[in-house]
Amino acid sequence: MHEVFINYRTGDGDKTAALIDEELKRRFGRDRVFRASRSITPGEAFPDKLLTTVRRASLLLAVVGPDWTNFRSRLDNPEDWVRKEIEEAFTCEVPVVPILDGRKTARLDKAALPDALSRLADLQSVPFDTQDAETGLRRVGDLVADLVPGLTDLTDLTRAEENASPGSVTNSIDDMSGTAVQSRDFTGDVGGTVIKDAHGPVHTGGGSIYQNSRHVSGGRHFSGSGMTYFEGDNHGGVQHRYDAPERCGDDGR
Repeated sequence: MHEVFINYRTGDGDKTAALIDEELKRRFGRDRVFRASRSITPGEAFPDKLLTTVRRASLLLAVVGPDWTNFRSRLDNPEDWVRKEIEEAFTCEVPVVPILDGRKTARLDKAALPDALSRLADLQSVPFDTQDAETGLRRVGDLVADLVPGLTDLTDLTRAEENASPGSVTNSIDDMSGTAVQSRDFTGDVGGTVIKDAHGPVHTGGGSIYQNSRHVSGGRHFSGSGMTYFEGDNHGGVQHRYDAPERCGDDGR
């Protein structure tokens, strides 16, 4: 569904409309943004498409170029599509935001508008400096994100994917008792044993330990309070201790 409708006049603001369209597509997805010259396919009936899309939109951005009000003869024509789209948005109570294209574009004046569009002069507008298009596009994108909260910002998802290195595993473990096996990073309280990058058999915990080994004839068997046993190659010192099982204290019975 097209959430954002870009209204513009060919020859006066259409280049800025195209820039805004590209930025919003990148940030929110092409199917969320409507710009007539891109979104209407050949052979499609544009009158129905335009009005239907305006009615269903969540926001209309009206790109106002420096000569926008100089087209007064067009604005006075009820069949002018720039005017019809804005009027339809007003009728359907779709929010409208004027985007003032260029430093020379002043705020709209009711005296320069037909009565049907005079409401535009009362709406808070957003200046768009074509000399600093990057800032302008970011401002428009942030505005759209605020006014249409249902949109998913794809740049946030991309940034999260980029921050996660290939093959990484990140877990959060709270108040855990037992054994955790983790290949990379973890956060939280761990009340057991963590084994990382083990090469060969590993046994942890109490009880008897029996380990077959191709390096030791007959294998190895340990009884008692077993701690840790590593069989195979190790790099660095490994200490093992196996004591007699602890006896329970006399509970008085």
